[in-house]
Amino acid sequence: MSVAEKTQSQKAIDLENNYGAHNYHPLPVVLARGEGVYVWDVEGKKYYDFLSAYSAVNQGHCHPKIVNAVKSQSETLALTSRAFHNDMLGKYERFACEYFGYNKLLPMNTGAEAVETALKLCRKWAYEKKGISENQAEIVVCENNFHGRTTTIISFSNDPVARKNFGPYTNGFIKIEYNNIEALEAILASNSNIAGFLVEPIQGEAGVYVPSEGYLSKARALCKKHNVLFIADEVQTGIARTGKLLAIDHENIKADILILGKALSGGAYPISAVLADDHIMDVIKPGNHGSTFGGNPVAAAVAMAALEVVRDEKLAANADRLGGLFRSELGKYIETSNLTSQVRGKGLLNAIVINDSEDSDTAWNICLRLRDNGLLAKPTHGNIIRFAPPLVINEEQLLDCVRIITETLIEFED
Repeated sequence: MSVAEKTQSQKAIDLENNYGAHNYHPLPVVLARGEGVYVWDVEGKKYYDFLSAYSAVNQGHCHPKIVNAVKSQSETLALTSRAFHNDMLGKYERFACEYFGYNKLLPMNTGAEAVETALKLCRKWAYEKKGISENQAEIVVCENNFHGRTTTIISFSNDPVARKNFGPYTNGFIKIEYNNIEALEAILASNSNIAGFLVEPIQGEAGVYVPSEGYLSKARALCKKHNVLFIADEVQTGIARTGKLLAIDHENIKADILILGKALSGGAYPISAVLADDHIMDVIKPGNHGSTFGGNPVAAAVAMAALEVVRDEKLAANADRLGGLFRSELGKYIETSNLTSQVRGKGLLNAIVINDSEDSDTAWNICLRLRDNGLLAKPTHGNIIRFAPPLVINEEQLLDCVRIITETLIEFED
């Protein structure tokens, strides 16, 4: 890369550093265009995208059907607020409810907003339907969770970077070990004030931790036994990412409250949603909750287009097949590697563990080298690298990516 080219990228990075809050630590690459599984930087270099905007771009960058939905609806009617009805919201709500198998949908914009919505819904249900005394309801969560960064959500996070100097924190949450069914059983049996259990079917930000087979179905059964709402945060794992429409579908269970976001728009627009059946959602009355942009006509049109792409292009099946191939092919290298100890995941949500401490820079340096070699990924928790390409990737592209990853890792072997 020439000095002039470096200046072009550095100029964009400097603008962010000078005028933006320093709340992220991006990989030093400046992207200007995307299509399908590829992105291009400002100098025109092409990369495989192996993060998919944290699984928001499951349908691939700039999918023409989704882009057309944005264009068409934006030119017709973009926003009314919820002060008035619009002609798209009901169509979207019916479409999504039938698609995922629920009676009602509450539309929001971001994943964190949807989580907050689910928490409010769960608490109101607890007081009005379960009969818990007001202000006594508690929600069980898992250690090493990631549900967002609002004040309430970080109150039950154990990530010091997300929590430190943001207190005082919100009460009403009990943390237990993830993938520990005995811990869940004990707390549900001993505390009659438990309203809900909020869980990620796979802990993505924690390093793509996949629970033991049967954990989720057993947790669901325990919640039913104790009249506790099972709340599935599928913001990252949902909408075909793990090889099923929802990650909980691997265990054939239905959540009482389902939280969706990210790929609900294919990355084209901020859209999230909370779904539940009538006996839960009916506790929400006018004025209890809302959002000026939640359920706007553009969001409604985009979400329907994005979900149609997932269905029509059979992206869940593609993620299932190619995810297995990815783990199998990369596993052949890992068997003989001193640098990495395992590849884990479901579908096309995977991660490798680097044999180094969490505070080392090895994984970061590997990601820099992957960038140089034409593939973009990012570390999580220091020594774990997550791999999550758009679900429209084909076998030839996937095997090329395995080659890039393997050749890059070999450069870092002792």
